[in-house]
Amino acid sequence: MADIETDVLIVGTGPAGSATAALLSSYGVANMIVNRYRWLSNTPRAHITNQRTMEVLRDLGPEVEAEAMMHASPQELMGENVFCESLAGEEIGRMKSWGVHPLSKAEHLLSSPCFMNDLPQTFMEPILFKSACARGTQARMSTEYVSHVQDADGVTTTCHDRLSGKDFTVRSKFLVGADGGNSLVAEHLGLPLEGKMGVGGSMNILFRADLSKYVAHRPSVLYWVMQPGADVGGIGMGLVRMVRPWDEWLIVWGYDINQPPPEVTPELATSVARQLVGDPALEIELLGANTWTVNNCFATHMQKGRVFIMGDAAHRHPPSNGLGSNTSIQDGFNLAWKLAKVIKGQAGVGLLDSFSAERAPIARQIVTRANQSIAEFGPIFEALGMDGGVDHDKIHRNMEARADATPVAEAQREALRKAIAFKKYEFDAHGVEMNQRYASGAVVTDGQGEPPFEKDRELHYAPTTWPGARLPHVWVFERSGRKVSTLDLCGHGEFTLLTGIGGEAWVAAAETVGAELGLPIRSHVIGPRRAIEDHTGDWAGAREIRDNGCLVVRPDHHVAWRSETLAADPAAELRRVLKSVLAR
Repeated sequence: MADIETDVLIVGTGPAGSATAALLSSYGVANMIVNRYRWLSNTPRAHITNQRTMEVLRDLGPEVEAEAMMHASPQELMGENVFCESLAGEEIGRMKSWGVHPLSKAEHLLSSPCFMNDLPQTFMEPILFKSACARGTQARMSTEYVSHVQDADGVTTTCHDRLSGKDFTVRSKFLVGADGGNSLVAEHLGLPLEGKMGVGGSMNILFRADLSKYVAHRPSVLYWVMQPGADVGGIGMGLVRMVRPWDEWLIVWGYDINQPPPEVTPELATSVARQLVGDPALEIELLGANTWTVNNCFATHMQKGRVFIMGDAAHRHPPSNGLGSNTSIQDGFNLAWKLAKVIKGQAGVGLLDSFSAERAPIARQIVTRANQSIAEFGPIFEALGMDGGVDHDKIHRNMEARADATPVAEAQREALRKAIAFKKYEFDAHGVEMNQRYASGAVVTDGQGEPPFEKDRELHYAPTTWPGARLPHVWVFERSGRKVSTLDLCGHGEFTLLTGIGGEAWVAAAETVGAELGLPIRSHVIGPRRAIEDHTGDWAGAREIRDNGCLVVRPDHHVAWRSETLAADPAAELRRVLKSVLAR
């Protein structure tokens, strides 16, 4: 007999683990989460929070979304990425980033009811963890995963209590490894990993100092410092990152990965801070320092039997594009509802196979994109004559030359402008954040071909109701006049059917089939004089079906199936689709 029993055991309280726990508890599923440390993240590692992640928090409840926004630096302060010789020195260029450009801002406003923001992990993680515990998650800190054994009915996991020094066992139906880039769960599963760990070396220096006079007039999250040596190791150049405006900062500086990691002493930290800020008399309050390696590695499969991995355990990459915690939280949004349906007997265990089928391609995509973004600093270095050499005088001369009134300098300035503008693939890649389309057994296309991307799929979100895609957001209206997002009509752990006038037979079918399968299905008829109205016509333009057609939307907002018009036998069609999606 195990010492403790629960439905789902989650290893790791980071964004992936805490989000999964909060969602499971919201769905009424017993779960336990363990963390080998005594508390949550004490460094603000992840921070960029995109719209899709905010939609997950919104699904957890308006109070969760509101708390996140209360602690976050708003989108307007994320601003324009600044490239400079130092914060006090000459500015080399800048680009509007993170949806701040008017054209990009319009796309953001049209794409989601939620706003992108900058929320350091030291704030995000406690919000998710608190939400989980408040809703019923059992949490144990100072408790580390040791090993697991799975069988046909569940998983027996051995954990070690670091306070008492004693081992204990947990029996669960499923185990989730959200235990970071050095995941022991992933190692024990023997899941295939592709890529390479430790391709670059970086150091983090966390400190307090009032730098308002250098930055308040040009608000940004990231200030990229172009100095000799900045292109050695690390993430490509020196970085001064805003943690809290404008007095808490994180410096990222590279080191040669082929050499031992440097000891980041207070003296070294102060020296680097002074160098990048450009103030030789700067006094800092050092809060912490550490070294880390740049990784380029992802799991090609994220599950084995009743055990799953997610977050950094499955995708290990540099912070470029700000994809890490976002992808991790979205991993949880994908898996949690599936676990809930299986545990409640509403779905067959085969539904869980769709987790890896849907999320492993995302892991590959974001690891590839993040590492590619590092390489895309190359043209900037080339334009400035920073080629990784050690001749600092030569580098300074090349950087100075861009101000000359010569054809060569004019060409250099043009090359630099283009190189900085090209960084939109890292700092304004809205499509990478929002264009996730799934192909798995949990989606039924009935042979409908995927619509092509008319614009660059990495830069621009392309809304569609094609099965597998996220349901497009538009504002619709309750009879009271209150506007709600189409996403608000869905989610919260349940399937939703959306139809229009003439599609009432779909609603009756949802009631019948839902009762047969023991599966609650929420239904909405959208149209004039109905509970939900489309005053602007935006829903009619986005739905890609007729009034009497229907969309079946999964609990994670992704379309499971659609019918352009009313079927001859709506109940039979709905029964066929749901049994297929749920592996029944």
